[in-house]
Amino acid sequence: MKKHTVWFIILIVIPIFKLNSLQAQVRVTGHITAEVISSLAAMETAQINFGRFAPQSAGGQVTITPQGTQSATGTIALGSGTHNAASFYISGESGALFSISLPNGPVTLTNTTNSKTMTVTNWVSLPSQGMGIVIPDKGSQVVLVGASLIAGTNNDNPVGIYTGTYSITFSYN
Repeated sequence: MKKHTVWFIILIVIPIFKLNSLQAQVRVTGHITAEVISSLAAMETAQINFGRFAPQSAGGQVTITPQGTQSATGTIALGSGTHNAASFYISGESGALFSISLPNGPVTLTNTTNSKTMTVTNWVSLPSQGMGIVIPDKGSQVVLVGASLIAGTNNDNPVGIYTGTYSITFSYN
C-alpha cells in the first residue's frame, strides 16, 4: 500500500505542483488602436450688428437675440437698416460632441473717430453655450450668437461707428 501511495505522489501530486508553478507567470499580447478624426474648425460667417439707433437723453440697451431679433430699452430709438446676430460655421467629425464658451465678461466697442466706448454684455448662443452639442451627420453645425449693447447718452456716445472684437471658443469634448 505504501508503494501505491508513493507512486501516487510521484505520478499525480508532484506534476500538479509542477503544473501550478508553471502557470504562475503568463505573457499576453495586448492590442492598441487609435483613430484620428477631423479637426474642429470654426469660421465667422456673419458679424453681430446691433444696427442703427439713437441713445437720446438717458441711453439704454440694444439687444440682438441669436435668432436676430432686435429690441431696445431705456430712451433708445431704433433706426432703420440692417441688424443681425453673429453666425459661426463649425465643422468637424460627424457625431462628435463639442462645447461653446462665450465671452464671460463685457467687451468694449470704441468709436472709430474718437475714444468714446460702449459695452457689450449678456452673451447668448443657439445652440446654448456649454458641453454636449453633437455635430450632425453632415459634419457641420451653425452657431448663432446674440448679446446686449449698453449705450450711454448722446454725450457719452456721439454719432459714429463703434467697433470691437471678442473671442468664442469651440472645443471637442
